[in-house]
Amino acid sequence: MNKTLVGLLVGLAMSATAWAQSAMPVMELSAGFHRIEAEVAANDQNRQVGLMNRKAMPTQRGMLFVFTQENTHCMWMRNTLLPLSVAFMDAEGKIINIEDMQPQTEDNHCARRPARYALEMNLGWFAQRGIKPGVKLGGLDKAPRPQ
Repeated sequence: MNKTLVGLLVGLAMSATAWAQSAMPVMELSAGFHRIEAEVAANDQNRQVGLMNRKAMPTQRGMLFVFTQENTHCMWMRNTLLPLSVAFMDAEGKIINIEDMQPQTEDNHCARRPARYALEMNLGWFAQRGIKPGVKLGGLDKAPRPQ
């Protein structure tokens, strides 16, 4: 395969990833008095892509993963360039546990008990605001149904 064709294919793949990410709906959540603008990954494709290949994310921005069922879901950081913290939440929106994740690793970071949601934010976002397990996030009742 020649270099031009490889470059074109890589460009198309990156464009498709960017489109999938930009096509995700955004909703407002709250953690105490802290406002969060969360992109919502509620289908398999968006949950699989997540925040891959992003180079920056605004402080108040994150990604909410809506799972089809409560389970001990795990996250990893393959092709993810940003260091992130993830909060796993139960069906009522109460934080079960928070895990810090390093870029471009395949370590599993899992919910300690069945979770319905996961919220990824920039590394340290939860700790910097004193948000710990047991805190309930607001706005999850408006999240789209998972697909």
